[in-house]
Amino acid sequence: MEDVLPGEKPSGSAPSIFFSGEEKKSMAKWFVAAKKADFKKIAETFGISPVTARILRNRGLTREEEFQKFLYGTLQDLYPPQLLLGMEEAAELLQRKIQEKKKIRIIGDYDADGVCSACILHQGLKEAGADADTAIPDRMKDGYGLNEHLVLDAFAAGIDTILTCDNGIAASREIALAKEKGMTVIVTDHHEVPYEEKEGKKCWLLPPADVVVDPKQEKDHYPFKGICGAAVAYKLVCCLYTKLGLSETKKDFLDGLLELAAFATVCDVMELLDENRIIVRYGLSHMKHTANEGLRALMEVNNIEPEKLTAYTIGFVLGPCINATGRLDTAVRALKLLEEPDRAEAVRTAAELKALNDSRKDMTEEYVKQAIAQVEEEGLNGDRVLVIFLPDCHESLAGIIAGRVREKYYKPVFVLTRAEDGVKGSGRSIETYHMFEEMTKIREIFTRYGGHKMAAGLSIRGEDVELFRRRINEVCTLTPQDLEERVHIDVPMPVSYITRSLVEELDRLEPFGNGNPRPLFAQKDLIFLSARVLGKNGNAVRFTVQDDAGRRWEMMAFGDPAPMNACMEEKFGKDAVRRLYGTGFSTGVLAGASLAGNRGQNAEGPDLQRADAKAQTPIRMSVTYYPSVNTWKGESRLQLVMRQYQ
Repeated sequence: MEDVLPGEKPSGSAPSIFFSGEEKKSMAKWFVAAKKADFKKIAETFGISPVTARILRNRGLTREEEFQKFLYGTLQDLYPPQLLLGMEEAAELLQRKIQEKKKIRIIGDYDADGVCSACILHQGLKEAGADADTAIPDRMKDGYGLNEHLVLDAFAAGIDTILTCDNGIAASREIALAKEKGMTVIVTDHHEVPYEEKEGKKCWLLPPADVVVDPKQEKDHYPFKGICGAAVAYKLVCCLYTKLGLSETKKDFLDGLLELAAFATVCDVMELLDENRIIVRYGLSHMKHTANEGLRALMEVNNIEPEKLTAYTIGFVLGPCINATGRLDTAVRALKLLEEPDRAEAVRTAAELKALNDSRKDMTEEYVKQAIAQVEEEGLNGDRVLVIFLPDCHESLAGIIAGRVREKYYKPVFVLTRAEDGVKGSGRSIETYHMFEEMTKIREIFTRYGGHKMAAGLSIRGEDVELFRRRINEVCTLTPQDLEERVHIDVPMPVSYITRSLVEELDRLEPFGNGNPRPLFAQKDLIFLSARVLGKNGNAVRFTVQDDAGRRWEMMAFGDPAPMNACMEEKFGKDAVRRLYGTGFSTGVLAGASLAGNRGQNAEGPDLQRADAKAQTPIRMSVTYYPSVNTWKGESRLQLVMRQYQ
């Protein structure tokens, strides 16, 4: 990596004004991705600009087929389900159970991935003629995934086969109980396989199921390990339909299941690379015209126009509504919504889910404040791993709160809450800390735990909170450099290079998300001419900025403007900031030219206007940004969106 501003030391502090609508306090350093390649050749080969070629290289692409798949991949480029270890056996077993008319119970989980997985398998098996039903664990009563209570319920109901989805890989005891009762068990999951370390080697602890399908298994050679539980479920249905000869006649039906796999992939924060990118891209395309009344209703009550649906709106608007039922009520309602055929009933249920999510937001805000106060007042700042105990917090909110605290301090965070049988908690990690492996080092403390690199869940005895805090920090090997957040910039590109055609080309890189972030550019010493606060909560600022060539641009920043204002006051004085917000500069004269081709304007870039040197404020800031098109009342113009400043 190399510094974004060559010849200068990296900034010690780079607060971000934009972070999902939240203030993000950090000590981030800016770096330009320095991955090498023949960008000109890549650009010529795939009909893209060298800038886009560099961005794709920064996403880890190296081989020609990877570039081809990223830019032009189709459903035919998805990996065959049969490559997953155990997939053929699972499909054959289900085929036999369907033919024998055995009762099959699908046991999912209470988050969006678990609900979508259960819906995919339930709808897929029923369409194939199976006698199948579903069970979703209650977060408060049952806890995560398969448990003894669910196994005994299935046995009492005369269930022949238990089929798990998005869970089961860590349920060895419960699956052993099901086998004792004479039931068949098929596990489909995507989580890490539990293990023990003996003499420095990992000994994997697979559950005693009849078949296990999980790409994280040691002997699984599936080309892409990063699929979610719903994607595994979708592939199982596809494999089953191939065996039943239904693949062609049920193509439209399978496309509907692909929508749910795409929804879950985004909500479970999987990397949007390789086949995940194809699943989400095609799933999103179908979802805009979905026949699923539940998804249509969820968009309607959240005022989302289907044509404007993006990975962002799924991850930050629709997905949380599905998750809210599992957090504050029961995820059975979310599953009911996704399977609801009646439009009026779907709208009613969707409205209830939205109301639950609104309530969840209010509760979350209150406990985030308490968590931060605990870190500050109890002197936990010195810990490399933060363990926060909020005994009265609803346990379902622990993961969300941990994520928010992690963003503030850029440290791994566990949030613990009091439960009926001790203490439960959720963790959220940073890139340099493998949460599941670190927890495995002290596995004797947990009564139950599971997860992966970036997130985990746990249960401990009530008296072991302080022991857990001490031990997880004792085994921690994070260095000061590991705890230093980095902003990875794709290209240090002056804003004057931004054109309409480049923005349109960058749009081809969507969907953006984990593993494929929106491209990030940087400009040194941009002049800030004027500012205007927007939004009823004052959480957006529209700046007029100027580059060294005298060109003016509209630049938007979202989030709390106070940290940036304080930074500018420290550098340039309060008077300069006052002038910036109130000197009479016309915020109506915005830089971006109409993309409709107004008279005398360049359709490839902004209307170039020379600034009056006497009116300039002496504020110069280096920024990271991305370009976009803003459309308002039928008029479209280029604009810049600020991400960080220094």
